[in-house]
Amino acid sequence: MDLGLAGRRALVTGAGKGIGRGTVKALHAAGVQVVALSRTRADLDSLVVEPLPGRAASGGTATPPGLGRRQKWLLCRPGALGRRKWTGRRRGQPPGHQARRCPGTALGPLPPPSAACVLNPKKCPGVEPVCVDLGDWDATERALGSVGPVDLLVNNAAVALLQPFLEVTKEACDTSFDVNLRAVIQVSQIVARGLIARGAPGAIVNISSQASQRAITNHSIYCSTKGAMDMLTRVMALELGPHKIRVNAVNPTVVMTPMAQANWSDPQKAKAMLDRIPLGRFAEVENVVDVILFLLSDRSSMTTGSTVPVDGGFLAT
Repeated sequence: MDLGLAGRRALVTGAGKGIGRGTVKALHAAGVQVVALSRTRADLDSLVVEPLPGRAASGGTATPPGLGRRQKWLLCRPGALGRRKWTGRRRGQPPGHQARRCPGTALGPLPPPSAACVLNPKKCPGVEPVCVDLGDWDATERALGSVGPVDLLVNNAAVALLQPFLEVTKEACDTSFDVNLRAVIQVSQIVARGLIARGAPGAIVNISSQASQRAITNHSIYCSTKGAMDMLTRVMALELGPHKIRVNAVNPTVVMTPMAQANWSDPQKAKAMLDRIPLGRFAEVENVVDVILFLLSDRSSMTTGSTVPVDGGFLAT
């Protein structure tokens, strides 16, 4: 099903791993220009050279839609050297016609905007990385001040610092609320103000958790930040709705991301949670990404202020 997202521009926070990374890849495949934000430079570096749907893998070629056999582009590849030639040439061009050199870290002809290549993302459209720690308000303001217009926002960045209630530290409180809640407010303000200034509609999806609605041992701070996010989502929907900006939250169960694997690697702990999930399994990244893309699309044009569980029935128990 075509969600009609092509041609829009999205910002995804926490884009380096897990749900955020999966969302970037899915949006890119849907024809969306993506600003991928992460605090970890290595994650962003690997993302922009990773073969994404619609992007030629290292050592392979791809033909952008609409080009015939005489007009195939040889897409750029990491580490490619020298110039690249057309695989076919137009009438009147001499044999061995040289395609123009593509700027960036790889060389070769530039594909049209509908295709993607593994290049310096500032030079070629596709995925634009932004490296910043969302816990730093001033640095975030500077980093996002020049990203340009954004139509879609996914607030995915989060930390999960698990401590028994009597051992919760100030540092854990400050870090958790700074990243899980305050940054959502700040980034959403930046994007919403831009949409309103342009008179453009938009959609925001906040990645919450089933922990926003159920108490979980050692999750007092995490549960608190996600509970606050759910209410923030509703208030944002109330105030931004008149500006044609929809705001929803997705509330997954445990998703098999690196963060979840670190926190749920104990078989006994995992079994206690799985026993409360009617479907008997944790979620995969794509289960959550599918719902995110639906909420970003016009297919959900009458949905705002909602918290959508992706939890295998956990909240029904």
